[in-house]
Amino acid sequence: MDDEDGRAQFAGVTATGVVEVRHDLVALDEPGFWVVVDTFERELTAVRMRSVEYLEHPDAAGVVEPLVADPDLSAWSSSLDRSAYERGVRAIRDRIAAGEVYQVNLCRVLSRAVPGGFSMAELNRLVRQANPAPRHGYIDTPHARLEVVCASPELYLRRSGDRVWSAPIKGTAPTVEELLPKDRTENVMITDLVRNDLSAVCRPGTVAVDALLAPQYNPGLVHLESTVSGQLDQGAQWADILGATFPPGSVSGAPKSSALTAIRDLEPVERGPYCGAIGYVDNDRGTASLAVGIRTFWLEHDRGGTRWLRYGTGAGITWGSDPAGEWWETALKARRLLALAESVIARSE
Repeated sequence: MDDEDGRAQFAGVTATGVVEVRHDLVALDEPGFWVVVDTFERELTAVRMRSVEYLEHPDAAGVVEPLVADPDLSAWSSSLDRSAYERGVRAIRDRIAAGEVYQVNLCRVLSRAVPGGFSMAELNRLVRQANPAPRHGYIDTPHARLEVVCASPELYLRRSGDRVWSAPIKGTAPTVEELLPKDRTENVMITDLVRNDLSAVCRPGTVAVDALLAPQYNPGLVHLESTVSGQLDQGAQWADILGATFPPGSVSGAPKSSALTAIRDLEPVERGPYCGAIGYVDNDRGTASLAVGIRTFWLEHDRGGTRWLRYGTGAGITWGSDPAGEWWETALKARRLLALAESVIARSE
């Protein structure tokens, strides 16, 4: 393939020109700059790009446009309505009571048909302005069928040489003062899971928790973030790293295998890029940055030609979870970004 069409932007780096599209993990250890989208269901798309530009001082977010105070979100459908979601929370609490699992991230996917004039590039511009995020990403590679706008605040994996970092987020509230004891317990639980995951591919004694329960401030809400790092085993390949750590612990649960069983039982649709890995691997520099694919839009085309904008949202369920409260958390995480999407859609009609 020799195609100039295609563009990807991440914090401080822009890549253009598609050289090849691969779906095997071996690609991630080969030379070049690879744009990566690995869905929650482990369907990898890796796109090698021709030209890469690193910016020493990334562009500022720019002027923030005002949000609609009370946006009409009635055009969005949810894979789980409120009643079904709250039933799912209660079902997870039953599994916790039975000793099957400690925590499960329960998610729902929101969908909305968009008009022909709708532009993901315009959505990306507005999201960058009005909802700046440390793991922002924009991928437009038609040959790979990837149209993604990611405003993730969460680091899945960062790599520099043989060092690797992960920064799980758990705990969400409008302000720090509104965070609950349950939020802190949940974060500690997932941080321990991430530490165990990295230990499987890192040298003994090198895995450490560098920060625990640090507040991370985002537009309209605050999270708790912890950071774990380690030194990779000599010869560790990306298949090894992803095999040990994917899907990210913060969007699956603990123990991970039991949590994934609960997710398969309770969620009616696949998550796709949501809760997967979105970012890049630059083997020419020996670096990588992969976000957890939350706060993420992606565009799909059905056989009838309708374009569907998707967006996922979820919450971590523990024994201390209140079903109504968890539904509210999923709405809180979605509301601001859906309002931005509605603004772009209104202009395109």
